[in-house]
Amino acid sequence: MNKLAEKVQQALVMAIDNDDLVLPTLPEVALRIRQAAEDPEISISHLSKVISRDTALSARLIKVVNSPLLRASQEVTDLHTAITRLGTNYSSNLAIGLVMEQIFHARSEVVAQKMRDVWCRSLEVAGVSYALCRRHSHLKADQAALGGLVHQIGVLPILTYAEDHYELLSDPVSLNHVIESIHPLLGDKLLGGWDFPEMLAKLPGQYLNLERDSARLDYVDLVQIAVLYCHHNTDHPLAKVDITSVPAMQKLQVDLYSEKSRAELDEARSMFY
Repeated sequence: MNKLAEKVQQALVMAIDNDDLVLPTLPEVALRIRQAAEDPEISISHLSKVISRDTALSARLIKVVNSPLLRASQEVTDLHTAITRLGTNYSSNLAIGLVMEQIFHARSEVVAQKMRDVWCRSLEVAGVSYALCRRHSHLKADQAALGGLVHQIGVLPILTYAEDHYELLSDPVSLNHVIESIHPLLGDKLLGGWDFPEMLAKLPGQYLNLERDSARLDYVDLVQIAVLYCHHNTDHPLAKVDITSVPAMQKLQVDLYSEKSRAELDEARSMFY
């Protein structure tokens, strides 16, 4: 690692340890949705009212329900029917995940582009995690999608920091070093601060540990496989990983690259766009 990356990394780790780093807060609409969803008696109408305050989010949920993976014989055109189709828990988790996009804003074009890249990759990983979970596990597909949407959330504070430190912003190699080294640690800190459920709160810090071997298939495994699948055939270092040797993959026991699987997973990559 070069000197600048090392210096920045030490400064960031110290800021994290001393709680001096300004971390993004969970968007207001996500807090309202979570609050509503915590009521076991919640009605579809009430949740619909809470989500409908955000028109872009409402449109996204309707689009998800009409995606090829979930589409029923009749197209869904309103939020109430979309939530009825998905269920309140399911709708809440997807809505909270999709609302994360609101945190991805930047002052400079360099950072804005980097944030767009992170968000687009997160949407793809969420779609593949969702499809893998739904088809090949007994876990909850909405939680798998939420895991995919937040697996790189720790990149955000680093990019925000870079906007105030031009020497880092103007050195993409150093910036990438810092992102790769610290985003898992920051991701765990963010999700912990946002009171994410335990099964997802440590996901950012674990999804890149390819030797991790959980007792049974879990959400980290699903996101890990989805990340490797989405990097396949790219020039990213993760594309070189032999996916069949990863413990997570041995638990899933699916041929990801069979014609049928590939068609389904490639379709799933765009389901949350």
